[in-house]
Amino acid sequence: MGNQAGGTAISDRHDADVAALRAQYAALPPGTPVRLAKPTTNLFRFRDANAHPGLDVSRFNRVLSVDPATRTAQVGGMTTYEDLADATLEHGLMPHVVPQLKTITLGGAVSGLGIESSSFRNGLPHESVREMEILTGDGRVVVARADNEHAELFAGFPNSYGTLGYSLRLEIDLQPVKPYVRLRHVRFGNARDCAAAIAEICADRSYAGEPVDFIDGTVFSRGAMFLTLGDFVDTAPHTSDYTGQRIYYKSIPFTEVDYLTVRDYLWRWDTDWFWCSKALGVQDPWVRRLWPRKYLRSDVYRRIVAMDRRYGLSRRVETLLHGYPSEPVIQDIEVPVDRLPEFLEFFDKEIGISPVWLCPLQVTDDRPWPLYPLDPKTLYVNVGFWSAVRLGFGEEEGVYNRRIERVVAELGGHKSLYSDSYYPPEEFWRFYNGDAYRRLKRDYDPAGRLPDLYDKCVRGR
Repeated sequence: MGNQAGGTAISDRHDADVAALRAQYAALPPGTPVRLAKPTTNLFRFRDANAHPGLDVSRFNRVLSVDPATRTAQVGGMTTYEDLADATLEHGLMPHVVPQLKTITLGGAVSGLGIESSSFRNGLPHESVREMEILTGDGRVVVARADNEHAELFAGFPNSYGTLGYSLRLEIDLQPVKPYVRLRHVRFGNARDCAAAIAEICADRSYAGEPVDFIDGTVFSRGAMFLTLGDFVDTAPHTSDYTGQRIYYKSIPFTEVDYLTVRDYLWRWDTDWFWCSKALGVQDPWVRRLWPRKYLRSDVYRRIVAMDRRYGLSRRVETLLHGYPSEPVIQDIEVPVDRLPEFLEFFDKEIGISPVWLCPLQVTDDRPWPLYPLDPKTLYVNVGFWSAVRLGFGEEEGVYNRRIERVVAELGGHKSLYSDSYYPPEEFWRFYNGDAYRRLKRDYDPAGRLPDLYDKCVRGR
């Protein structure tokens, strides 16, 4: 990887793959809606996978090259972060932002947004992209950069969710790593103190005189909130293993200082899908002893949930036992750090899900990203929650998600679109810049071969 002869061979193979994909796309009957045929997904919008022909992009699942000198990598758009991290860690490097789940793809994180504990200093994954090779809705393959004729597509691709095109290759910046990450779990007794600490730590990039390279948080209850502060270290007196019987999030309240290898730190949340494996019984000690270690993975749990959604088994059982079904409340939202206490107060009173995840982020420059506009002068905090709320008498599914959407908007925040959304059209396009989106759709998918963003993310088409 990275030598000239090997690089030429990789380039030739990639060019052949691009030509084959263009031919496949051109062979689809005119007017046929197009979607990707992907073996995995981290979206939580469930639909009939056989509704439209799937475009086979599996050949774009490789790391093409890693250049330690320039700290860059050339990566296929369908490459998972698990494979990407393995390839870059060999060189003592990692992507600037590595989303928490192993099978998130680089192209998916750029077109659908991604976040992690380095986002307070590195922003979102698309901010470290230098260029993108994109198959557009009109069948062209274009190379988009911030400074060329496709600059508007480059800026508008984040948060487009495959409705403008599919990334086939991306050039990304990398950052150096050390072998280990030291973790400090710091407890706060209320949301105001926690939010104030987030703001101070992110501004100083330190806490108690020690550096902070990573920060995220876990809210177990109104009076038990923890910020986990990570920093790179060269040596570790010990390392913990949360890939088997031990469960990472359960260690947080009881471990003041911990050490992980860099790779285990990147995937600390994947083994138990944050805490969502509990709903599948995987955290039961007897079940866990019998569950093969190689299947303690987020993509395995996601397939189980997809199967359950398809057949509605748990919904029927829940209705039989309790009289009412539950509404899935699976969202990531961002609010300005100074509005975080208000959101957590509302969420605790009216939604009642716990734990929830906190992750600060701030965009790294003034470059506009029109479909997900964030103020570069504002520190936001992502709040992630993935569970369900039982519906009461007369309540229709969507009532809790709509309530969250309304409050997030009132607090000057934003909502990620990877799961169910309920916005009416005029509200949706106001939040996600309908004017900019329609210009891009006109220029790169005038026949509407790819789904419309509102249809895909709200109507579920």
